[in-house]
Amino acid sequence: MPDKRERGAGAEAEIHRRIAGEIEQLRGHSQLRTLEIPAGIDLSSNDYLGLAYDPRVREAARESLAHAGRVGATGSRLLSGNAREWEDLEADFAAFAGTEAALYFGSGYAANLGVLTSLLRPGDVVFSDARNHASLIDGMRLSGATKVICPHRDLDFLRNALHEHSGATGAKLIATESVFSMEGDVAPLEGMLRLAKQHGAALVVDEAHATGVGGPSGRGLAAEAGIEREVLAIVHTCGKALACAGAFVSGRQALKEFLINRARTFIFSTAMPPYFAGQIRAALELARAADRERTYLRDIARELRDELHAAGIECGSSSTHIVPVILGGNDAALHVANSLQRAGFAARAIRPPTVPPGTARIRISLTCRITREQMRRLAEELRGACALVRQGAETANA
Repeated sequence: MPDKRERGAGAEAEIHRRIAGEIEQLRGHSQLRTLEIPAGIDLSSNDYLGLAYDPRVREAARESLAHAGRVGATGSRLLSGNAREWEDLEADFAAFAGTEAALYFGSGYAANLGVLTSLLRPGDVVFSDARNHASLIDGMRLSGATKVICPHRDLDFLRNALHEHSGATGAKLIATESVFSMEGDVAPLEGMLRLAKQHGAALVVDEAHATGVGGPSGRGLAAEAGIEREVLAIVHTCGKALACAGAFVSGRQALKEFLINRARTFIFSTAMPPYFAGQIRAALELARAADRERTYLRDIARELRDELHAAGIECGSSSTHIVPVILGGNDAALHVANSLQRAGFAARAIRPPTVPPGTARIRISLTCRITREQMRRLAEELRGACALVRQGAETANA
């Protein structure tokens, strides 16, 4: 009979075999991801307003650090990590979001996990759009609530699903992104809220790709619809258009107090250092005033979609600054990504499981730093690369 050391070695060998086998399987299906440093015109950046390179944000961060009492948070917010800087910024962000209160989390992922795992419990029912981000999906899974996955933006399905669960004794919650990160289209928020009210459900909206870009003064699509005070929780991330890090959960004061006491991703995370609040504050002020940048972003996205549609290139139902070029197979997506990289564009192929099988794509994320000339050159390169892919498919099927 093997001793403990031999059994341990066998278990370790099994883990190594599993790692090697799964890497090889991913490679064989053209799904193996690698880390790369972008080179060329970046088409994957979420820096929609160009604030990551703005000298005013850099100077605000430098000045905030220079005047900081400490450079480390030293603990969680509930222990030694709270600071006046964070409390003041949370109050300012709530005013920006149009809600009673806001609570800062270290990342958008942590915010979505914290919200859903604290609000939901076994016996509850959560209704989720099929294209929701992984952080929403993982939050629902960890909550233990019953999940109902709704076809993308399908209000009829949602209505019927809510009706079917009308006898549920637990809470009902609808979770959605406002701008979908891989599709570039938007959720029917007003219709979702109307259904939520009719069926006694609450609505949670992740504004990650709309914060700073959509709505009045970049306040997001819930604010554009005028429903920001009727939504249970709105998650505004800082790591995209605001060029910082972290996220605010906005809603009623009672929600903030509840999350402080129940959201494990808040309770058990070391706080961000107080000086970082200065960078977020500066970015928020610049984003509020960025109407010209928002208009430009909408214009170049529309022009790019028009050019691609005219060439017969599939862009799905995108209506925002995120423009997917849907190619179908993994090899096709890799071929087009490589063609764009050779032409000086930093493009990455997005493949399953990030997107559904058969919908591999290039996700073009436009920012204010991309010029119209670069956008037109991008459209030209895409036309050529996609034409070669189509020719190859036709030859293979002949």
